[in-house]
Order: sequence, then structure tokens, then C-alpha cells
Amino acid sequence: MKKEIWFGLTIMALVVVSAFVLLPPFAEMKNGHLGLLMLALVVVAIMLGFPTAFTLMGMGMIFAWIAYRSQNPSLAVDQTLDLMVQRTFSVMSNDVLISIPLFVFMGYLIERANLIEKLFKSMHLATARVPGSLAVATIITCAIFATATGIVGAVVTLMGLLALPAMLRAGYSVQLSAGAITAGGCLGILIPPSVMLIVYGATAGVSVVKLYAGAFFPGIMLATLYIVYVVLIAKWKPHLAPPMSAQDRIVPLPPLTAQISSTFSDKVLPGLLGALKGKRNADTPTSEILQQLGIALLPLIAVALLSGVIFFKITEPLPSEAVEGVVAMGGAIEDEPEEEESSNISGLQEPQAMGDLKSPPGASDAPQALGAAVEAPAAATAITPSSPAAASVEESKPAEVANEGERQTAPMGFWIAMGVVAFAMFVFYAYFSFARLEIFKMLLGSFFPLAIMILAVLGTIVFGLATPTEAAAIGSMGGLLLAAAYRRLNFQVMKESVFLTAKTSAMVCWLFVGSSIFSAAFALLGGQELINTWVLSLDMTPVQFMILAQVVIFLLGWPLEWTEIIVIFMPIFIPLLPHFGIDPLFFGLLVALNLQTAFLSPPVAMAAFYLKGVSPPHVTLNQIFAGMMPFMAIQVFAIVLLYMFPAIGLWLPSVLYK
Repeated sequence: MKKEIWFGLTIMALVVVSAFVLLPPFAEMKNGHLGLLMLALVVVAIMLGFPTAFTLMGMGMIFAWIAYRSQNPSLAVDQTLDLMVQRTFSVMSNDVLISIPLFVFMGYLIERANLIEKLFKSMHLATARVPGSLAVATIITCAIFATATGIVGAVVTLMGLLALPAMLRAGYSVQLSAGAITAGGCLGILIPPSVMLIVYGATAGVSVVKLYAGAFFPGIMLATLYIVYVVLIAKWKPHLAPPMSAQDRIVPLPPLTAQISSTFSDKVLPGLLGALKGKRNADTPTSEILQQLGIALLPLIAVALLSGVIFFKITEPLPSEAVEGVVAMGGAIEDEPEEEESSNISGLQEPQAMGDLKSPPGASDAPQALGAAVEAPAAATAITPSSPAAASVEESKPAEVANEGERQTAPMGFWIAMGVVAFAMFVFYAYFSFARLEIFKMLLGSFFPLAIMILAVLGTIVFGLATPTEAAAIGSMGGLLLAAAYRRLNFQVMKESVFLTAKTSAMVCWLFVGSSIFSAAFALLGGQELINTWVLSLDMTPVQFMILAQVVIFLLGWPLEWTEIIVIFMPIFIPLLPHFGIDPLFFGLLVALNLQTAFLSPPVAMAAFYLKGVSPPHVTLNQIFAGMMPFMAIQVFAIVLLYMFPAIGLWLPSVLYK
């Protein structure tokens, strides 16, 4: 018998033995103990291979019937069936789940647009000088493609067919190659738009929009740590990741650019500008030179447009209402007592009444201050010229007229940043050769269409322009347009995409139904209350509870998939968070980062089985498992970093959603 099977059987035996050792004898069992027994039986049944959704549903209904029967045997069956119907209806009426089939449909369309081969080749050439360039290009390609699709199996399978043979031919280690493909392919379940975050948000009642904003930087951090590890391994042990040969780095040039490169200069701008001069342009069409020049100047144009937008944003004139409000409150400051003068300079407190003006009854401080600011011009006419407030208002009028409608001065930091950007663009074009121009054109055809679509989907969600469901619809339309642009949109592709979308969506929805019924039965039996009482009796600090929860989730990732962990165990952890004062958003980000282990930990490491299915015969499953272990250690390190520095995940939501 294989080692993996022995490992799985051992874990199942430990679960069963632990259940019977920790629980009291059957005659002394209470409903709470039956709930814990149900939890153990569900885990064992799933590990035996029973379908997760229907296992949860079946166990939930059986134990819910037991709970109802202990109270009223005559109504147990009716109450159990009512519970099933109500839970199913509540899940199906959840608006957040509508985005799941749309995101899945987008992913399958992009998968069949055959962009991954062009993307991998262009990324490989772009990172040719980086140690371990093939593995680095594999991780970047997996991250981009997994972000666009979110389907781990599809990404790992396609990269196994494309990148694994290339790395093995180049002399790369089997373990390093397998680890880079499986770890990179799993990034799609963390980096938005992610179905896993939608499932967690719907289960825990956390905003999916905030989860997307919070998971953005942790996902980039994890991909960066993978790349740093590969580069360090390639520098430390070059035999595991041999450098790319000079012959493989050669990029064939089209006849036009080859002629210009040999005649004028191998740098893009001097060569193209030189080819435009006088009679030397006789053998070269001017339109083609201008076309190449336009492509070469695209980075400069993009940087200039972005800089212009930022400049106009930070120098736009202040609203006239804000200027008048500051002046009016400045006049009112003169009437305040000396001991309160410093506290009122900001204008945030209510100014004292002037003349016959009085604050409206029952109004709050902020509306009173705003009302005083708006009526400041009228109040000025009621003040005698001899009063200090009137003099203050009159003296401020010229400045008010001069500043109104004028643009602000850009801060010095902006100009320093512009200087750095200008220097970077100078260095970029100083080394921008025709070979790099060809690589840039390859990226234009593979990377940028995907990047624009991903940014459009994420941007509309993060900046509040659309709900996740509406953004998913935009992404589905983008997938259709990409498939059509690459001439891959036909009836067969649409049929397969729709069928796989329906299959995946049905699986997720039934998982929710089963989880909802299971959670209800668990609560009816008092299992949740029993666990809460036990955890609270340990008198743990929030730090200890957080560590315990993450260790439990990490260990559960070995025998279970992320879907089972979220739908079964998150309803157990979530009710405990308020007692320890833990933000469910931050807890969700830690869980999302932790659940990466579910795809990289044996014996249920699905990424390993996806890769094994398309690997050469000499690549064994144990080699794939061994290659995944260092990347799983990196995941643990990333969890520690996120816990030590919560701003990695919480900064962006705090800025966007104050």
C-alpha cells in the first residue's frame, strides 16, 4: 500500500480514536457531545471520499432529527424537513453568491482563450537575466493567470503541460519545478477576484469588497516571497536552476527593425529617429517607422498621462464653501475666550452666536458649524464696523477673492517624485533595445489585456463603482471580448464554459446548503455552546486564541480542502471572535492566507494530483510533495508577517472605506 494511503488512514484513525477517548460513554452522552461526534464523523466521511456537500446535508439532517426527537418525537420529521427547506431558501436568496458563477464563467473563458502560452513565453524572455528565470516566469504567469481565472486546477494543469517540460529540459530540479508550478497556481484562491473570499464573506458575514481590498497586498506579498525564494535558491545552488544560455536569450527581430538596428543604432529611440531623417529613409516605409515609434513611446505616454492626472488632482482649487467656512469661523474665533482660543482654531467646534443668530434647537455640533459657515456673509452685515469680528471679515475679503477659483501649488514631494520618474524613464529608454521592444510587443499581446481586465474588475469593486456581482458581470464580458479578440470564441468554447460554470456553481451552492443545515444541527445539539464554554474556560488571551485557531486551520489543511474548512469550521470560530475582540476581516485575511496550505499539503493536496496527471512518467508524486514543502513553509512565514504587521492587509480597506 502506498505511503499516502497509510498517511490518510492514520489521520482517520486518530480522529476516530480521539472522538471516543475524549467523549464520555454513549449512555452518558448529552446533545452537546452528539454534536462533537457528528463533527468527527463528518471529517472521517469526507476523508473516505464521500461527497462533501451531501455528507454535510445527510449528517445534518440525521442529527437534527435526533435533536428534535429528544424534545418532541411526534414533530421531529416535520421540523427536520422544515429546517432543510428554510436553510436552502436562505442560501439561495443570498445576493453575494450571484457573483460566483459570473467569476467562474470569466475564468473558463480566459482559460480557453489560450493566452497562457504567449504570456509564459514573453515573461520568460522578460526575466531572462534573473536567476532561475524559468521558475520566476512560471510564478509570475501563474499569479497573473490564476488571478484572471481563479481556477486552480486549470492553471496548474496548463502550466504543467507548458512550463514543466521546459524547466526539465533546461536542467531544473524536479522538486523546484513542481513547487513553483503548484504554489504559483494556488495564488488564484487568494488574490482577488477570488471565489474563496466570496465563500468566506458569505459564511462569516464580512463584506466581500473589504476582503478583496484587504487580500490584495497579502497576495502580492506571498507571490513576491515565492520569487525571492527561487532567486536565492538559483544563486545558492545553480545546479538546481541553471541560468538561461546566451543563445536562448536571443530574440529574433523583424526585417525592418533588424535593418534599422544594423544601420543606425540597436537602441530604439536613436534608431527609429535616425531612420526618419532625409534620404536614408528611402528603403524604409515611414508609416512602419512611425508605428514602431508609437509602440516604443507607449510607456512614456502612459507615465505622462498618469502624472498629469495626479497633478490636476492634487492642485485642484478648494471649493468656495470651504474657503468661506474657514473665514467665517476665523471671525468667530475673536469672540471666544482666550483659554479656548487654541482649541477653536481648527473650526471644528461650534462658534458662538453673533447678534440675533442662534443655533437651531436640537441640532448637533457639526450641522451647527456648517450652518454658521454657510450664513457667514449674512452675519457679517449684522456686525458693526467697529467690532473686531467685522474687521477680521473685511480684511480677509481680498484674499478670499484672490484664492477662489485658483489652483493650489503642487507640493515639493510631487516634484521630487516626478524627478525620480523622469530619471527612471531616461534610464529605461537608454537601455531600450530593439530586442526589448519585441518582448514589449509580446507583453502587449498577452500580459496587458489580462492586466487591464483584472484592474477593471478589481478597480470597480475596490473603489465602490460596482458591487462584486456587477464587477463579475464586467469580467465575464471582458472574457468574452478577449476570447473573441484571440479568435477562440466559438460554440464549442461557449458550451464547455457554460457547462463547467454550471457544474462548479452547483457544487459551491450545494456546499452552502449542506453547511447551513450542518451548522443548524450543530447549534441545535449544543455543540457550538459546548465548544464556546470550553474555549472560554481556557482563559486565553486574544493572541493565544489567534495562534490556536491558525494552528488548527493549518492542521486541517492536511486532510481537508479549503471548501470543507470554511463551510464546516468557520461557523465554529466566528462566534468566538467578539469575545476576544478580533476583527472578522483581519481573521478572514489570516484564514485566507492559511488556506493556501490546503492545496499544498498532502495527502489531499489537489494541486499535486493535478500536476501529476500531466507530468512525465519519471516525475513521482513524492517528488511533487517534496517540492511543495518549502513553499508551504513560505506560506507559514507570510502568515507570521501578516500577524506581526496587520497593516499589510488592513491599510487599504482603512483608506478606501473610512
